[in-house]
Amino acid sequence: MTALAVSPTLPVQGLSRSLDEGRDLRFKSFCSPQKLRTPVLTPRARRQRWTVRSILQWNRRPQLAGETPRIVVITSGKGGVGKTTTTANIGLALARLEFKVVAIDADVGLRNLDLLLGLENRVNYTAMEVLNGECRLDQALIRDKRWANFELLCINKPRYKMPLGFGGKALVWLVDALKTRTEGSPDFVLIDCPAGIDAGFITAITPANEAILVTTPDITSLRDADRVTGLLECDGVRDIKMVVNRVRSDMIKGEDMMSVLDVQEMLGLSLLGVIPEDAEVIRSTNRGYPLVLNRPPTLAGLAFEQAAWRLVEQDSMKAVLVEETLPRKKGFLQFFGG
Repeated sequence: MTALAVSPTLPVQGLSRSLDEGRDLRFKSFCSPQKLRTPVLTPRARRQRWTVRSILQWNRRPQLAGETPRIVVITSGKGGVGKTTTTANIGLALARLEFKVVAIDADVGLRNLDLLLGLENRVNYTAMEVLNGECRLDQALIRDKRWANFELLCINKPRYKMPLGFGGKALVWLVDALKTRTEGSPDFVLIDCPAGIDAGFITAITPANEAILVTTPDITSLRDADRVTGLLECDGVRDIKMVVNRVRSDMIKGEDMMSVLDVQEMLGLSLLGVIPEDAEVIRSTNRGYPLVLNRPPTLAGLAFEQAAWRLVEQDSMKAVLVEETLPRKKGFLQFFGG
């Protein structure tokens, strides 16, 4: 981090001297004077320094709040809003922040989390084999090769149906087994909840004490999100934060889409993050390479990283209303209010 922090002090064309002086004061606390010397950059390095500057939003590691392990369920009610994408990106973002993460794909018949992580060819055992005594828990956990502190646990194989005996108590037993592992308890257990509010939903939210509600700015998704919020509160999950996905600023300006402030006022939940619409999501899904690992990072990838940061510190963001005024032409009529 110290070597990367040199780039914000480099002279950039178009920036005023006051901004450069303020940036020097901001990074003086953790950069020595020798490291603040301006190196000679190649054209490729000049392009890359903008990437470095976008990553260095904070110069410290987030402080983990709350008791560990924190059991977080990612849900929405409506399908196709980005629950699995949110689970994969926030999970790997937490792993990059040096936290131990276990992601559980609780969608039995239509699991997709292994595809988004690029781990579909390594799923040999699942949680059902663990419950049946056919394998150990550490054999069913799939460790990511890119980040060793991130592990995946699938409930069942796609071609099999959920057994009648599997329910919330079985998932609670699996979470308790993760807490007592010899390798150490994870810091976060992320549960990817299936769509709907049937038995799969009830099973996924049973062991959770926190929830991330993923929604999009459309009325169908908001109605389902409001219904799911009530079910979570009835089940005892009070710490509920919201992620607004697939936000398009151009449609918000044209009043064709509800703003994030409108969504927050309708649901009345704390805002964990706002994810903009990004075509890179489809490419990353097809490659099995989450957005937070892309370099240079995309806007959606940076938004997921910031959401993971807030999740660690149990923080939230605030949506504000920005009013834009069009520039008025100077003329004779402006003296009469025209």
